[in-house]
Amino acid sequence: MRKNLIASVAFLLASSTAVLAQSATDGKVKIGILNDQSGVYADFGGKSSVEAAKMAVEDFGGKVLDVPVEIVDADHQNKPDIASNIARQWYDTEQVDAIMELTTSSVALAVQAIGKEKKKIDIVTGAATTDLTGKACSPYGFHWAYDTHALAVGTGGALVKQGGDSWFFLTADYAFGYSLEQQTSDYVKASGGKVVGAVRHPLSTQDFSSFLLQAQSSGAKVIGLANAGLDTANAIKQAAEFGITQGGQHLAALLFTLAEVHGLGLEAAQGLTLTEGYYWNRDDESRAFAKKFFARTGKMPNMIHAGTYSAVTQYLKAVQKAGTDETEAVAKQLHEMPVDDVFGRGGTVGANGRMIHDMYLLQVKKPSESKEPWDYFNVLATIPGKEAYIDPAKSGCDLVK
Repeated sequence: MRKNLIASVAFLLASSTAVLAQSATDGKVKIGILNDQSGVYADFGGKSSVEAAKMAVEDFGGKVLDVPVEIVDADHQNKPDIASNIARQWYDTEQVDAIMELTTSSVALAVQAIGKEKKKIDIVTGAATTDLTGKACSPYGFHWAYDTHALAVGTGGALVKQGGDSWFFLTADYAFGYSLEQQTSDYVKASGGKVVGAVRHPLSTQDFSSFLLQAQSSGAKVIGLANAGLDTANAIKQAAEFGITQGGQHLAALLFTLAEVHGLGLEAAQGLTLTEGYYWNRDDESRAFAKKFFARTGKMPNMIHAGTYSAVTQYLKAVQKAGTDETEAVAKQLHEMPVDDVFGRGGTVGANGRMIHDMYLLQVKKPSESKEPWDYFNVLATIPGKEAYIDPAKSGCDLVK
């Protein structure tokens, strides 16, 4: 009888362990979307990224490991201290398992550092700095939609090939701007071009006149706009007032997406060259996803929105495959699983957390070329992922052996 009792207890313990191994640690899976919802990057990502995350959960079935999946969101106002406070509260008291989107590089770096400390996953789709998968990499940090190196290779490379061999930069004065200017400068120089100068402007400035006059007087063939969102749109509008492009200089919108082209309008944006990781009018699958997204948001998705959908979907797949939402197990699956969805086809994740996928070199159409609303781009080239992104072994991440 004693032997039978011991055997029964052992069986029950083993059964309980197996159940726990195939369940969420607290009875739910909770994902936080933390981004700019009211400032200069509100159209770039904003509430539309929240809707993309909710779409991903719904398309996944609303559950994983037989527990509900919940999306929460907050506006970090582009301030690392506010973002850090929200992240700590989410992780410490609100049982958030992972934080995603994280527009603004300074914010993403701060939140990734907290995630590393607390062993929590973050997947960045909105920020650009390569430091996220370089010197600031984390075993629990992933960079999904694009980065400054991919933008430099795409837009910078295209303009150098077209004869734009002298550059002057208008740079947003924080981590993202510095990274984008540096990556593009390196690429221009390596291609035989030169950088004749640069000027930095505050985030969300309204008056670019003094910065544009410096760029104009530099005589550079290309004025590289190492900024994003409304900053880029405003710089382009004010450049037109100074007759910069009419004078023969070319504007390079180094981070410009479908959302900003729509806000600026084809008349003002026509001819601009830019790089994105997704275009809604690429094929039947991307068009079907975009129409569902449009029905919810009233806009077509850019690479941030589609990338957020992909990141949430891949995270849920990793939880499902791991059989738990425990961080180490899920991070292992995220590193090992291929990415194959409407955004990241044939994608792979490097040891540094960089998701490597193809990028697209695009040119804004003339108004006469656009056949329907939101039909804004001609696809000039597909940039293979291995060309677009830094080799993980050369990224400076100490996780790569």
